[in-house]
Amino acid sequence: MTSDTAKPSTFWLFWAAGAAGTTGGGITAVALPLLAITVLNASNFEAGLLTAAGYAAVVLVGLPAGVLVQHFPLRGLQVTMDVLRAAAVLTIPLAAWWDALTLAQVLLVAFFVGLASSLFDVANVTYLPQIVPPSQLIARNGLISGTDAATGLLGPSLGGLLVQALGAAASVLANAATYLVSAVLLSRLPVTPKQDVPSDEPGFFPQIWTGLRFVFDHPVIRPAVIAASAVNFANGAIAAVTAPFLVRSLDLPVGAVGAMLALDGLGSIIGAALAARLVRRYGDARAMIAGALTGAVVALAMPLAYAAVAPLLFGLGLCVFGGGVAILSVVARTHRQTVSPPELLSRVMASVRFVSWSAIPIGALAAGALAQLIAPRAGLALACAAALLAPAVLWSSRIRRLHNLTDAESGPVVPAGT
Repeated sequence: MTSDTAKPSTFWLFWAAGAAGTTGGGITAVALPLLAITVLNASNFEAGLLTAAGYAAVVLVGLPAGVLVQHFPLRGLQVTMDVLRAAAVLTIPLAAWWDALTLAQVLLVAFFVGLASSLFDVANVTYLPQIVPPSQLIARNGLISGTDAATGLLGPSLGGLLVQALGAAASVLANAATYLVSAVLLSRLPVTPKQDVPSDEPGFFPQIWTGLRFVFDHPVIRPAVIAASAVNFANGAIAAVTAPFLVRSLDLPVGAVGAMLALDGLGSIIGAALAARLVRRYGDARAMIAGALTGAVVALAMPLAYAAVAPLLFGLGLCVFGGGVAILSVVARTHRQTVSPPELLSRVMASVRFVSWSAIPIGALAAGALAQLIAPRAGLALACAAALLAPAVLWSSRIRRLHNLTDAESGPVVPAGT
């Protein structure tokens, strides 16, 4: 089945499965750090290590994922990864029930879920162009990003409430359930053919290199990936120090942590909703730069949050930063899905994910170390410094002179003032 012949209901099943999985992921995003801090008495650095563990898997399997995904049916691979993720997170409440839960196990679960998520996500973004026509990709990517943001808003809020009501360990049961719901929904999607791999395709590692070379030779994808890496470094830093900053520096109650983290989702919803409109009016190149710049500048409110207005300033910075990231993500992902050769798409997506997401654990470790040595506020300042690099990279690249990113494919560059 191709994007031109797929039924509309196919996309909505795909969409619902993603919404279920990200809701549960949002619950765990709150539950695991609070579990580490309140139950296992983790230090600020160990809280950063927990964030890093989840994303460190990208470093291990990120590049091979693009080649591996080409050799499996995309639907079946996603279903399998969902089931494995559910099984992994279920070990946490079981260990807590037997009074055997340790920080090492929580770190291991976060790492394993990261491995499975890497394969799932590459298969997921590669599957989408097979069920959605190219003319609808920007709108569908915007809807998916907005839904991810909405469930990212709901998940942390629900997670904070579940932690207060049931305890951090028991609350991850909800995450296991959502992964299983996602698996059931995905199993109802049509089976699409495996990606075409030419018979003269070189070996495993040369295939990986082909994807990387396409990314870094491309005049638009390359700076977009560098900008995304800066943003993801900031995201890792923010994720690592938010719980310690809110609980230990601002003395907010545990339940408020989830509500505050939900503001990132609110900003992402707004950004994703605006993305298609901004692209139509100003062009995707300008929309990308504007989103990155606005988010990075307003994010400065987070480390500057003091006194009674501290929660307001922190929430404002996190919300607008999330919106800017959503615009950058929707535009860049749609462009990659549009211009990448079909036989290279999974490798391009995996290469981009490997490069940009590898910055997340680095940012988490760096911010966690600063939080431990100085204060969580220092980790937030580091995040803002990294976020400002994203618009700087985009502005200094060819993207600044483009109206639409695909103009780079056709030769002449559209002047920014026209």
